[in-house]
Amino acid sequence: MATAPGFSGILIRALAALVLVFATYNPEGYSYFHWAIAPLVQDVQTAGPASVKFLAGIALLAGWAVFLNATRRSIGLGGAVIVLAISGGLVWLLLDFGVVSASSGRGLTHVVLFCTAMLLAVGMSWSHLSRRLSGQVDMDPTD
Repeated sequence: MATAPGFSGILIRALAALVLVFATYNPEGYSYFHWAIAPLVQDVQTAGPASVKFLAGIALLAGWAVFLNATRRSIGLGGAVIVLAISGGLVWLLLDFGVVSASSGRGLTHVVLFCTAMLLAVGMSWSHLSRRLSGQVDMDPTD
């Protein structure tokens, strides 16, 4: 049986979630959305063959499938609601302290994307964290 990852394993999962979310879309304009999807809507040519864009899209889709499935299985809807409530509180706190302006769409987008990545990271790491905290092992039901 594999041992639960330490802080480095959780950090790697969080970084992977950040890369996945920000590679899919970010307000800076350097994302899969801006490279492959937006030009289709705007009927503009961009660099790179369509086959590379397709494969990159499939790789991102696979990443999202892995993270979302792990999140659904480990924390479920209730846990996701709690993480999203904490994220909402974080956004509120950042607004209250003036770290992010409510009128800054770009700043708020960064915060929302970061919160989305953290939701996925918690979902990927929760079983390991729960095991460390409680000593109980989560197991999926079998058919």
